[in-house]
Amino acid sequence: MTTETFAVADIGGTNARFAKAYVDQDQAIVLGDPVTLATGDYATFAQAWDAFLASDPGVRPRGASLALAGPVSQSRFKLANADWTFDNETLADEVGLDRLVLLNDFEAIAHAIAGDLSAGHLEHIAGPSSGLPEDGTITVIGPGTGLGIAYLRIVDGCALIQATEGSHIDFAPVCDLDDRVLALLRARHDRVSVERVISGDGIAWIHAALTGQPTPGDPLPIWRAGLSGQDALAARAVAHFVTTLGRIAGDYALAHGSGGVVLAGGLGLRLHEHFAEPAFHDSFIAKGRYCAMMEAIPIKLITHPQPGLLGAAHAFCAQR
Repeated sequence: MTTETFAVADIGGTNARFAKAYVDQDQAIVLGDPVTLATGDYATFAQAWDAFLASDPGVRPRGASLALAGPVSQSRFKLANADWTFDNETLADEVGLDRLVLLNDFEAIAHAIAGDLSAGHLEHIAGPSSGLPEDGTITVIGPGTGLGIAYLRIVDGCALIQATEGSHIDFAPVCDLDDRVLALLRARHDRVSVERVISGDGIAWIHAALTGQPTPGDPLPIWRAGLSGQDALAARAVAHFVTTLGRIAGDYALAHGSGGVVLAGGLGLRLHEHFAEPAFHDSFIAKGRYCAMMEAIPIKLITHPQPGLLGAAHAFCAQR
């Protein structure tokens, strides 16, 4: 563990969250108050970094851990849903850091789960009421501006964490409404990934398919009307979104050989009441001959306010 003050960030297509962190005398990670900036308000990460430092004066951190919604394993990469670009070889010098850790945003959440994310920050959603497995694989999935997916495999008490770009696999329809959603998306995109449907903007395509519109509307009013129940078609769109998320989460759990699933992401807490509806779990377990195996998988929802920042801090300390 490190005793110095360092910076952590959780950066997605909509928001860039920053905080300072340190390790206390009990070897517990302590996060400072988060600073949330709109990603679209800054042309580059360096500009947002300077704004964060200006908003939180005092000790200037010389180390940082950044959780980024993008393919961080590449030497140069772009955020999946924003225009910021990063160069692994020059970034530390650009922002005045001696030490820099880069990780995928959902890789960071997996670090939080493997670290000190207590049971008090994991709400039971469906499946057996037991805790997450102490050995084996846990799938981490959640929608926000995009769709994040990672997994961790616990072996002899040690967590091996794998970031993925699993949200970019092909979307597979299973019903007439899915067919209509796919047709609308195909008219605009050469290839339709899962993330096109299960993400913040995806609700607009589902709503367009329900209403027969050729193009999607603004997703925010649809989310508001659907979550509040003020509009019947918007509520149907939200219900289908949740059902599809359940199906996709089940697909990844099956592919990963998981003994547990954790839901996260910017939309997770907003949808938590809908996860209690039978349709979510029914679609999760609907895997033909493997239904009984799927029924044995506990599903949890992260309720920690900043799991990405916490996980980034754990990753920084683990690589010391």
